[in-house]
Amino acid sequence: MKDRKKILNIVIGILVLAIVAACVVITMNAAQNKAVPSAADTSQGSAENGGTPLSAYWAADSAAAQSLRDYVSKVTDPENTASFIPEKDRIAVFDMDGTLTCETYYTYYDTMMFIEYCLVDHPERVSDELKQVAAEIRPGYLADETLARNFAKAYAGLTVEEFRDYITEFGKKETQSFNNMRYTDGFYLPMVELVRYLYDNGFTIYVISGTERTTTRTIVANSPISDYVTPNHVIGTDFEVKQKGHEEEASNLNFKYENGDELVFTGGFIQKNLNANKSIYIEREIGQRPVLAFGNSGSDTSMMNYTIDSRNPYPAQAYMIVADDNVREWGTQDWAAKSEDYSSKGFIPVSMKNDFAQIYAEEITPAAEQYHEIVWSDETEEVPDAA
Repeated sequence: MKDRKKILNIVIGILVLAIVAACVVITMNAAQNKAVPSAADTSQGSAENGGTPLSAYWAADSAAAQSLRDYVSKVTDPENTASFIPEKDRIAVFDMDGTLTCETYYTYYDTMMFIEYCLVDHPERVSDELKQVAAEIRPGYLADETLARNFAKAYAGLTVEEFRDYITEFGKKETQSFNNMRYTDGFYLPMVELVRYLYDNGFTIYVISGTERTTTRTIVANSPISDYVTPNHVIGTDFEVKQKGHEEEASNLNFKYENGDELVFTGGFIQKNLNANKSIYIEREIGQRPVLAFGNSGSDTSMMNYTIDSRNPYPAQAYMIVADDNVREWGTQDWAAKSEDYSSKGFIPVSMKNDFAQIYAEEITPAAEQYHEIVWSDETEEVPDAA
């Protein structure tokens, strides 16, 4: 009997020690988890500021950031039956140039890429007419369908893979308008934080750009938002693509794709994704109204209006970025005029100067000059360095 009691005491002692050890491990893990915030925590704010959403790069007193916090809290709360939006219907659409990424230096990504392709990297592949178009682009130029058609002509003959590779390589070039900025580094940190915040709260993110679709996909794929936007969630201007060897055939029904075939750009142009085309593309490719929209110019207003249309079955909001920061950026827009105009249209204005606590990485600063003129003459093959 004594031996049995002794054995029982030993077993109980072992169990007590095991429980104590388990408690120590749990306590240590909890402390470690508290010290190292999760990806979701860091996306909504750093540990230092208590994990407040949109506080790492947004100003503490930003009314726009607060409206976004309030909106997300409202529509993701299943207890709020009047405003709750199921995850499958939480669709947010973003313009790219000037909304997600830098547009206020000399020109934006796709235009500078066209200039460099024609005048610096591959002048042997393009006509003198296209070189002249590239050389004559100046600040204030019109990024319309005419220019987009010239972009399409410049890349004729490139396979989709070759074009992607060139877009990627171009993105590694340094801009002259900023110190320590490659073209691929131009994403606004507050907007990257916002994309991640929405993604972490069950929103599906689409990028709806006036830039050509393959270009936009490649820019996004090499950006800080690449984990949150899949290629099939990128909608852009469309250039014609055909199967190599069948470029001149009117109908793609006359041939079939075989193993090893290549898809090439023909130089043809299909449609510019601006103004009403943005809302039409959203309907065609998404098939339902977004509940959040973000833009920065008049060419985005159709997308914004389509989102906040009174027939939207869910609460919806639209935000416009105003480029009014001329210290950390090259913005020259007048906040008072722009904010009044956007507010009158039902959009929530966002000031880069006042709402963005930080725009770019610390080492990126505006250069001494924003614009560097490129000179080209069809009488010489020597082309000045444009990058």
